[in-house]
Amino acid sequence: MVSKYSVLMSVYHKEKPEYLKQAIESIQAQTLQTDDFVLVCDGPLNDALDKVIATKQQEMGTTLNVVRLAKNGGLGKALNEGIKHCKNELVARMDSDDIAYPNRCEKQVAIFNVHPEVSVCSGIVEEFTTDPNTIDARRVPPETNAEIVEFAKKRNPFNHPCVMYKKFAVEAVGSYQDFYLLEDYYLWLRMLMAGYQGYNIQESLLHMRAGSDMYLRRAGWKYAKTQAKLFEYMKEQGFIGNGQYIKSCVIRSGSALAPNWLRKFMFEKVLRK
Repeated sequence: MVSKYSVLMSVYHKEKPEYLKQAIESIQAQTLQTDDFVLVCDGPLNDALDKVIATKQQEMGTTLNVVRLAKNGGLGKALNEGIKHCKNELVARMDSDDIAYPNRCEKQVAIFNVHPEVSVCSGIVEEFTTDPNTIDARRVPPETNAEIVEFAKKRNPFNHPCVMYKKFAVEAVGSYQDFYLLEDYYLWLRMLMAGYQGYNIQESLLHMRAGSDMYLRRAGWKYAKTQAKLFEYMKEQGFIGNGQYIKSCVIRSGSALAPNWLRKFMFEKVLRK
């Protein structure tokens, strides 16, 4: 029975200190405690963030392993470096502005014990803007591996902010690779196509900070082009056919190029439950 897991988080200079503090404390409050929290500083931070980290290092001792990168290279590169420092086979991803449910990690570790064939597991995230108790939307991913594979042909099948995975499986397919804002989706596709199995707990595991900034990041020609590139990759690999490729490109381009208020409405009312 596995009981140990590592936590992998990346933070950069634009993060708010109070958000980082809340995120770390939600891991400190887990019902199943971690013995290995890897915090990657993606480039130089600022005094306020460094102060939060210093305080947490005093509280957590050797459990908190702070890895500092000389310059900001983006989430994918930061996580690739961080995963090398994770001591345990199971790795729980955590963003620096989200709040995990207290039993999040215990529930996920239990899945890996009951289903040893599973290599990646996430669950439901509840999106909020200011108050985590006021939910704007919920993203409910499909549960079984067969459903996950079908869903992946259209949309991201896992909630990256609350994913837990087997380190060796992620590394076996080349870990995170450069793919503008879609590094995680690209990783899941490579894992699924390599035969690694997934599972999504049909319970809320995380309060995810959303708001208008999140929808702005998913806008513009650059984002539309990177999505088309990802679906082109799926088509080339035989994961989807021409019909699905064309349909996905049209829908995703329309979303990326829509006004922010309309995209926010589509995500909250159409793409979320």
